Amino acid sequence: MQTPLQMSPVEVSVVIPVYNEEDGLQALFDRLYPAMDGLGCSYEVIFVNDGSRDRSPQILASQYHKRPDVTRVVLFNGNFGQHMAILAGFEQTRGKIVVTLDADLQNPPEEIPRLVATMREGHDYVGTIRRERNDTAFRRIASRAMNRLRERITRIKMTDQGCMLRAYDRNVVDTINACREVNTFIPALAYTFSANPVEIVVEHEERHAGESKYSLFQLIRLNFDLVTGFSIVPLQWFSAIGTLLSLASAGLVVVLLARRFLFGAEVQGVFTLLAFNFFLVGIMLFGIGLLGEYIGRIYQEVRNRPRYRIQAVLEGTPEQQKTTESSCAR
Repeated sequence: MQTPLQMSPVEVSVVIPVYNEEDGLQALFDRLYPAMDGLGCSYEVIFVNDGSRDRSPQILASQYHKRPDVTRVVLFNGNFGQHMAILAGFEQTRGKIVVTLDADLQNPPEEIPRLVATMREGHDYVGTIRRERNDTAFRRIASRAMNRLRERITRIKMTDQGCMLRAYDRNVVDTINACREVNTFIPALAYTFSANPVEIVVEHEERHAGESKYSLFQLIRLNFDLVTGFSIVPLQWFSAIGTLLSLASAGLVVVLLARRFLFGAEVQGVFTLLAFNFFLVGIMLFGIGLLGEYIGRIYQEVRNRPRYRIQAVLEGTPEQQKTTESSCAR
């Protein structure tokens, strides 16, 4: 069986992760395919079903049979997460330019030609900035705060890290495919490999149907992966804080000893000492948790487990349809 890159290449590949999007898929098809047909070049659309529990797999299979010439469907046998779905889609792509798109229509498919045109200007990575985010105020404020923190820690500059409408050069995608990390943040990984990145402003719409698949915990988890996966600066910061606190504690001991000899025993400072002790304990617990993040990443890597398992791939014409079972070896 031929690998995707051994098959006939196309100009543009679009990778779309899907998880419980049955109510909005038809609207996505109605807008996506006309936008892609209007490009006037060869393309393919790769849907990756991330273990949906609704009728999304059946709807994707039906769409595949309607447009087998440009549609492929990758079916996971479980829920492995959005970024794993995108990585699986990357490994299936044949395009010189690869575009990622969410299935909820918050990123308009009509913006894809602009990304392709920008790539053809000589860029190898095109990030996007949502013009008017249709999200809650909390999501917008939290996003800005994490952007500032991420830039200081990782030196990765992404104005809008939450927008997955992005374009990647073939060489960047191949380099990402060669990485076997268990947890990663694809836009940041691509930024580190790109030689001429750029960002453009795109439109942003409300979700066509359903609700966000990212809970508050998942967003926090994603940002921990982003920070700890691309820098050891947090560990260095904590080492510096520990050094400063040690020096401050030594100074405090000297002061207390001096007061003991000069003024005798004092009890007025007991509560201050208790508060200071609680502060130090909090710093220690935070440091242990931070160290645990890095150790946890090492633990996941050394287990060497597959990142995801593909149940089936629908590709080719109906007469040549291949359904394959495989797992992605790390």
